[in-house]
Amino acid sequence: MRQAIMTSPGIIKFHDVPIPAKLGPKEILLKIQRIGVCGSDIHVFHGEHPATPYPVVQGHEYSATIAAVGEAVKSAKVGQRATARPQLVCGKCGPCLRGQYNACQELKVQGFQAPGVAQEYFVVPEDRLVVFPDSMSYEHGAMIEPAAVGAHSTSRTRGLEGKNVVVSGAGTIGNLVAQFAKARGAKKVLITDVSDFKLNKARECGIEDTLNILKTPFAEGVQAAFGKEGYQVGFEAAGVQASLDALIANVEKGGEVIILGVYAKNPTVNMYFVGEHELNLYGSMMYRHEDYQEAAKLISEGKIILDPLVSKHFPFEQYLDAYNFIGESGDKVMKVMVDL
Repeated sequence: MRQAIMTSPGIIKFHDVPIPAKLGPKEILLKIQRIGVCGSDIHVFHGEHPATPYPVVQGHEYSATIAAVGEAVKSAKVGQRATARPQLVCGKCGPCLRGQYNACQELKVQGFQAPGVAQEYFVVPEDRLVVFPDSMSYEHGAMIEPAAVGAHSTSRTRGLEGKNVVVSGAGTIGNLVAQFAKARGAKKVLITDVSDFKLNKARECGIEDTLNILKTPFAEGVQAAFGKEGYQVGFEAAGVQASLDALIANVEKGGEVIILGVYAKNPTVNMYFVGEHELNLYGSMMYRHEDYQEAAKLISEGKIILDPLVSKHFPFEQYLDAYNFIGESGDKVMKVMVDL
């Protein structure tokens, strides 16, 4: 089978490797169909991901067809469409024992610290598998992973129903966070960015209130969107110091700020606002199995809109071209898919 390996930053080589010949009792053989390229993959491509050694087989957001199942598998059958969480956890540390395995002390993520799915076939255990209906496209199935990030981060709050929400960063993740905030009953959701292209995509996905902070100051835009009500919950999905500062400085006293952006440089936090305003700051790390399941459910029901987010497809043999396209497109690109 074909396999793509990033041997060093910017270099992808193709190899022929054997198809896994034998499955364990609870293992499943997937025939990979689509692979999504995410921002973290781009960091690896540029040699800027601090926790990824080379060589590495990338690919962690994907869709597949079940090609074979182990003798003890009960929740899936050959021919179904599926994806799987890429998290490898120890199951023994404190976070794992309390069910917070997404923050496992020994966490490894396939595509980064462990081999990913950039190959024709891939083996996963049943307990990480999520089956999705035939009515859902492979393209949408490959976006269950980033959608699960939105599902998890919006579950980190004390509840969103009836609250005003600001999402900073209108890339794919920020867009999905905003959509999940709406799905969880937020009263009004404002999404901010410096790119009109990404803000237009947000509106195509049903996020009506958008703010380009290069054209209108953050506080002014918040006032226009919410009036005297302000906002009670902020999500930082841009990974930018200025975005974090603005969210903390302007959120309602006693409010919540959830941080899921990845920062190139560790930000500083205005502890005056955190302490004196009794704010609640939360980190959000990836997802858990129930987030994957919820993402698949809401996508299949049409409650999460994905079509406007897919910018371009590349065949597997043009994996490198997909990365170059993203680099050349600047802010005019959202999700790129690699097709097997």
